[in-house]
Amino acid sequence: MKSPVAFASSLVLAALMSVPALAAEAAAPSKPDLARGQAIAATCGACHTSDGTRGLPTYPILQGQHAEYLVKQLTEFKASKRANPIMNGMAAPLTEADMKNVAAFYASKKPVLGAAKNKDTVALGEKIYRGGIAEKKVPACAGCHGPSGAGLPVQYPRLSGQHAEYVELQLTTFRSGARANSQQMLDIAARMSDAEIKAVADYVAGLR
Repeated sequence: MKSPVAFASSLVLAALMSVPALAAEAAAPSKPDLARGQAIAATCGACHTSDGTRGLPTYPILQGQHAEYLVKQLTEFKASKRANPIMNGMAAPLTEADMKNVAAFYASKKPVLGAAKNKDTVALGEKIYRGGIAEKKVPACAGCHGPSGAGLPVQYPRLSGQHAEYVELQLTTFRSGARANSQQMLDIAARMSDAEIKAVADYVAGLR
């Protein structure tokens, strides 16, 4: 039989050994609940459709968009860092878990394909997207959003297949300063003309 001192020491040792395991368990992020995300998305359907596909062109396609980027935008809508009366109100009651769940739901869907509509501006749009506008110091869009428009999680959204009208609207609101949650895009859009914005917005709609 162990002495009281030895028994107490073994208890302390066991407790210390369990701390890393408990800490690791506490630190492990919980997986998004897609069913809960789908339930939240039902309130978004009037503008974005039930699964975030091709709704009205004034609203973004959310299907296949990076979850991290969607969470970032919802967080900034909630904080009014990104101004939009409808989305500010929609995001206000959402918890961090709600945002992660609904973002994961949209991200779980296969990205949709679109098509450029104006054959007369495709060449200009491609030139800007892939090579930028050197004389205006506008960098190539592909440098951040990728050659196929797939984007990068958190910072750079998927542009491939997005509504041309929506992309054009975002570029013009960045240019005017009405949308101000990306200094990088404020600087880039400020140097672009209406024709250049329209051409690259139409081009990305058909990116593959």
